[in-house]
Amino acid sequence: MWSDESRFQLHHADGRVRIWQKQHESMHSTCTSTTLQAGGGSVMVWGMFSWHDLGPLICVEQRLNSTTYLSVLADQVHPIMLMAYPNGDGFFQQDNGPCHGARIVQEWFQEHEGDFTLLRWPPQSPDLNPIEHLWDEVKKAIRQLVPQPSNLTELDSAIHQAWCQIPRITFQHLMDVKIRAYCQEELPQY
Repeated sequence: MWSDESRFQLHHADGRVRIWQKQHESMHSTCTSTTLQAGGGSVMVWGMFSWHDLGPLICVEQRLNSTTYLSVLADQVHPIMLMAYPNGDGFFQQDNGPCHGARIVQEWFQEHEGDFTLLRWPPQSPDLNPIEHLWDEVKKAIRQLVPQPSNLTELDSAIHQAWCQIPRITFQHLMDVKIRAYCQEELPQY
């Protein structure tokens, strides 16, 4: 299982607005543009997936801290891992965000080490997590919506709908590529 969190802004803008105007039109309504500070708000979600299926999306209020992450592990990850890998032979990946390395989180993983294996991820490594490609798919689907979500509730709904509509072949292909790359690294080069 691969996991990560992602933030989705309600109104994404890169800060660039270009307006062509003639010298006498500087205050004309067609030459002005309204702006939103901080993109109008955002929604943060945590998710996970495997070759077999997409996991749930969990809406995270504000920032993901160690207490919130611990509840996600206990309420979502643990039951899914036990169901999917009843023999304890599953792997769970998380990046090394500050909440993931917290003592209470590490202690939780130690208590449950027989249930599944936690993949070790180097700190401050380039983000090679394949779930990033799924976040891109969700963001692309939301950008294509007409009309665009106009509030955070609509954005949250659009995120969940786009997540559920990711085709199985998309995440299976990501896993196949990841496994092939891993196997090539492990094989001796002659």
